Amino acid sequence: MTHALATRSDSAFVAPRHPTTPFDPSSGRRSFVLRHAVLPALAFLAMLAGIGLGHVDLLLGDWIYALGGHAWAWRDAFFTEDVVHVLGRNLSLTLWLAVLVTWLLALRQPGLRSLRRPLGYLLIATSASTLLVSFIKAWSNMDCPWDLVRYGGERPYVGLLSLRPVGLERGRCFPAGHASGGYAWLALYFFFGIVRPRWRWLGIALGAGLGLLFGLSQQLRGAHFLSHDVCTAAICWFTALGIYVAMWKRPPPESAPAGSVTAATDGGP
Repeated sequence: MTHALATRSDSAFVAPRHPTTPFDPSSGRRSFVLRHAVLPALAFLAMLAGIGLGHVDLLLGDWIYALGGHAWAWRDAFFTEDVVHVLGRNLSLTLWLAVLVTWLLALRQPGLRSLRRPLGYLLIATSASTLLVSFIKAWSNMDCPWDLVRYGGERPYVGLLSLRPVGLERGRCFPAGHASGGYAWLALYFFFGIVRPRWRWLGIALGAGLGLLFGLSQQLRGAHFLSHDVCTAAICWFTALGIYVAMWKRPPPESAPAGSVTAATDGGP
């Protein structure tokens, strides 16, 4: 009786469903690549092309700047600065620390063994996304809208692929660093695809929602253009995808108890 109850309790945690990987023929590798790599890449490229051809960055920046009385009225506002920028950054860090604590507990608790690898994936994917965005910001050499002459600043607008005038101070505003604290959680889509497939769309909604909130707030403050946020979302998505593919090329050494695989009828990412 005790053994039966223990088995039932352990089965509450969903084990990683290794057959649902992009490398398993039963999951349809081509279909996975099409849905998670090709189509998103085309979508991001289409958005960036539309933004570039339509000069959307400057048009949207002009509109926000004019709406604030030809100033970045929301740069130091309570909601955009204190709530979204400061508390939002702390929220993202708190979430990451919560995942870390849960992973450490899973290392010690046999009943949580099936969550060790998925939680490890989530820690790595979210960290890698934000670090990659920060790394690119360090060499992309682009200015924030509030730095530009067009918006009351002192620097000319220089595109990403344009030659920067000699002597002009370095810019560190592309891609959007703060938004990466939200878009990094797009990795929840793959995390839930492993442990609770029915929740994977909730995962992508949470990541996209946080990213949009952080990104739009920064645009209102004059810290970023729309294209900065789109590029950040793309970096976070493909980082999460790449790490997922790398970690699930093959099943891990341990196999999950047969009774614990409760989501096998649901389909993977």
